[in-house]
Amino acid sequence: MTKGVPAGGDQRRSQLLRGVLDLCLLALIAERPRYGFEFVAALDDAGLDLVSEGSIYPLLARLEREELISSYRAPSASGGAPRKYYRLTEAGRAELTSGRAVWHAFSGRVGRILTAAEPTGESAP
Repeated sequence: MTKGVPAGGDQRRSQLLRGVLDLCLLALIAERPRYGFEFVAALDDAGLDLVSEGSIYPLLARLEREELISSYRAPSASGGAPRKYYRLTEAGRAELTSGRAVWHAFSGRVGRILTAAEPTGESAP
């Protein structure tokens, strides 16, 4: 279980993340081209520590098939095998812009409902 998350919280976080992980990947690639492990590290740094490389690569493959990202190989800074880097295409940039707008509208509405629905201590008759 993730430290500081109530019981059952990891499962809920995992379900929520599943719906927006592709958008998160596009946003990370928009910052700069990245390779596989860098996605996991960046998500972990943002507090989204439930994501493994095993869940990232199928999403990257799908985003590439959908032509939202493209890839290229570049030498590793450590001298190892070349790494596969991902970058946004114009279609990916448009998808990210649209996805951000949808996310902000959606999360704002959910936030208002959750805030308004906080218990008052009164019970229904």
